[in-house]
Amino acid sequence: MPSGSRPDEMTQIRSRLARGSMLLMASRVIINVLAFASTIMLARLLTPEDFGLVAIATTILAIAMAVTQLSLAESIIQLDDPTPDHLNTAWTMGVIRAAIIASLFAIAAYPTAQFFEDTRLANIMFALGAGMMINGFANPRRALFQRDLVFKQEFLIEVSAKLAMVATSISIAWIFRSYWALIGGLLASYVMTVGIGYVLMPYRPHFTLSRFRELWSFSFWLTLSQAMNTINWRFDQLLIGKFIGRASLGAYTVGDNLAQMPTREMTTPLTKTLFPGFASLGKDKGRVGAGYARAQAIVTTLVLPVGVGVALIADPAVRLGMGEKWAASIFVIQALASVFALQTIGSLAHPLALSQGRTKLIFKRDCQYFALRLPAIVGGLYFGGLTGVVIGRVFVGLMGIGFNVAIVRRLVDIPIRRQLQANLRPVLSAIIMVAAVLLARGMWTHGTETSDLVLDLALSIPLGATAYMGSLIILWAISGYPDGPEREAMSVLAAYRDKFFARKELN
Repeated sequence: MPSGSRPDEMTQIRSRLARGSMLLMASRVIINVLAFASTIMLARLLTPEDFGLVAIATTILAIAMAVTQLSLAESIIQLDDPTPDHLNTAWTMGVIRAAIIASLFAIAAYPTAQFFEDTRLANIMFALGAGMMINGFANPRRALFQRDLVFKQEFLIEVSAKLAMVATSISIAWIFRSYWALIGGLLASYVMTVGIGYVLMPYRPHFTLSRFRELWSFSFWLTLSQAMNTINWRFDQLLIGKFIGRASLGAYTVGDNLAQMPTREMTTPLTKTLFPGFASLGKDKGRVGAGYARAQAIVTTLVLPVGVGVALIADPAVRLGMGEKWAASIFVIQALASVFALQTIGSLAHPLALSQGRTKLIFKRDCQYFALRLPAIVGGLYFGGLTGVVIGRVFVGLMGIGFNVAIVRRLVDIPIRRQLQANLRPVLSAIIMVAAVLLARGMWTHGTETSDLVLDLALSIPLGATAYMGSLIILWAISGYPDGPEREAMSVLAAYRDKFFARKELN
């Protein structure tokens, strides 16, 4: 390879990553807004018990999907030269998997309803099984576009599916005030995902398993990891639904979803682009490590304050937007949004490991996480009920940061201390933001009247944003203006400034 080709290659990769990240970030912003708005509207129209009932069935579905997760898209992305046989094999494996899950759901429908002592669960299980069967026919070509860092189709599919879900669920809830609104929205998203996938990326698959071994060799450990990770994140919902009640489960699941929404929706597009991006850098630890450090610093700086900010405004936002019947969700959001924000430190360990084919490391991490989380959740439930479960999750979430930074150290030789130091400025700035908002709140009226809640939000949000950005800039200056997200932001602003004045001179 000529010496000048590597910088050109890096420039092209950065350019495609930037375009892909921006497009997916836009899609996640749209999806985030739609999801938040629909959650608020559905919370007004339905009850915590409705959400809790559906959460039991969707939790079982999520575990079933994870246990049989074949990670087919990731398998195709990491191939050097995927062929039509690879795509057709992936499609066939997906259809077989969907048929197995649908059959198991049909068999387990009535026993599940008996176990949770609610006959309504049987029909919900039948409906979800049918939806899973539809989803199994998804277009396998979607992975090729992700592999080539082309995300226009991904944007259209995800936004269209979310629009279909929101429109369907709100319509059913408005007319019938029934938990079927949640199921109907999910089924609509499955139909839209499959349908528009073939419209945007025409492809006629056929049944074959000729490349089964090749795809399975990559996805085996990743499948085990997905199963372990989903059980980690979902088994607490089944415990709450069985031993505390569906209303508490509804408050817990809605609070959990709102708590993780900002961090999840902001990091998902970056994760999708960084997996193929890291893979394109090859096996050079220096190049990959530099790319990881740059990306991780940006993620923490952008996402951490948003998660912490959600925790700060949870009380007035829930009371104003969802009503007093959802007050039990406030503590869930406050506690979990804070820990999700901190978990952005080391959050890119997953795409980094995938890019190097080190899926066994991910599985080992998730096993360690499960071994810690199971006793923490069960013990928390036994001694503290719903509050105990949340406290247990906070503890385990903080410990999970250590698992991720350890993986990064092993993959690209960045010491743990150096990783933590690289995130110090945004963490300190977030602490200052929290202190500023909490201290200032003593200066205005506290109450549950609509005017009080609106005032709280109107003052807290701009104050928190100003405190964070101001602290970040001051700490950057104290540190001697090192390379990092702040310098990149200044460069972007300078480029826009120069472009603006250049246009002004031309006019």
